[in-house]
Amino acid sequence: MTSEKTPTAKSARRRDPYRRSAAGFIAPGVLLVAVLLYLPLLWTTFLSFTEYNGLGDPEWIAFDNYVEMFDDPEFLGSVFNTLLWVLGTLLVPVGIGLGIALLTWNLKGGSWLRLPFLIPYALSGIGVGVIWSFVLSGDGALDQALAAFGVTDTPRWLVDAPLNTVVMILATAWQGVGVNALLFTIGLQSIPKEPLEAARMDGANGFRLFRSILWPMLRPLTAVVVGLSIVASLKTFDIVQGMTKGGPGRDSETLALTMYKESFVNTEYGLGAAIAVFLTVVTLVASILYLRQQLSSKHGG
Repeated sequence: MTSEKTPTAKSARRRDPYRRSAAGFIAPGVLLVAVLLYLPLLWTTFLSFTEYNGLGDPEWIAFDNYVEMFDDPEFLGSVFNTLLWVLGTLLVPVGIGLGIALLTWNLKGGSWLRLPFLIPYALSGIGVGVIWSFVLSGDGALDQALAAFGVTDTPRWLVDAPLNTVVMILATAWQGVGVNALLFTIGLQSIPKEPLEAARMDGANGFRLFRSILWPMLRPLTAVVVGLSIVASLKTFDIVQGMTKGGPGRDSETLALTMYKESFVNTEYGLGAAIAVFLTVVTLVASILYLRQQLSSKHGG
């Protein structure tokens, strides 16, 4: 039969040496991702439906961990603090970074002006937390500086909520402003000179030039910066651990810190896994919604 002798397209693709070589190169990476990412995710999802303290076998309890999680007012406080982090890290580090880039990208020696803002990015989150703890603790550097000007009735920066979360967001901004300014500067330097010169000849300067030319051309880069900031703020952990450890009590906890404490301090691995699954879902939903909004804006002109 002719049809039996003629190879099908599918079998031809299987015998294609290029495809077999490509599959051979890709397979180790796919296997590594499956072992290090997807298997732990599946195990964590399974644990979220169990009661497990690290000893013996996990006991299946269905949705009890999720019910307990949403009945806990401290967990809802962590959700509120995490939302504050998302809003604050969008407004402060991204906004100030954009402002610094706009003010320095056309200046002679602008890179030297941006350098002091970039140095803190080399520090770890814990290191930033330790430095700012010295500054903001009771009778710390800030209180002593204010006292030198006669201001003695200062707020309890790291004690009163939500002030403690706000000052930690500002500490994070101190670390993140420089890299955002660097990214926006790269975006500004990639803008062709012709449309800028044409706009200036038409009389566009200052805010009008920014709104009409610079901002539309920076939009793709802004989408990346904002997307990274959202994901980073949703998993904020190290600087909170370094400055307040989530306290006083649990007033300044974020979702990531609550997950850590339930899992590794209280050994409630099932409840900690439920919080981890919730945080993963929130991060995925936020990323998808943001990317869809950016893509619809792009296609809509």
